[in-house]
Amino acid sequence: MTRRLTLPQLKKYDVTQKVIEALADSESRAILFSVIKKGMTAADLSDKLKIPLSSVYKKLGDLEELTLIEVERWMISDKGRKFKIYKSRISKADISIKKPDPVLNLVPN
Repeated sequence: MTRRLTLPQLKKYDVTQKVIEALADSESRAILFSVIKKGMTAADLSDKLKIPLSSVYKKLGDLEELTLIEVERWMISDKGRKFKIYKSRISKADISIKKPDPVLNLVPN
């Protein structure tokens, strides 16, 4: 006998729900909308937004997994270290709460 999933359990795997949760997070939202016009490194985002670098990397990973952010290009420092330049793939997000599920509209960047 297979176990039926409850609605909250199904929501856990719903991409729309995950995107809404990412947009509801103030740090993720700040990161996402800081790189709409110009790409930035994780260190630049950490300095600009006053968010710990480890948190920035975690949020960037989550946003990249949801395809809301992409690596625009790689940069090499004078010391030979590689850095990713992140850029937002969206310029606007509209969330509409309707029965039974929310509607999410993302505007490409």
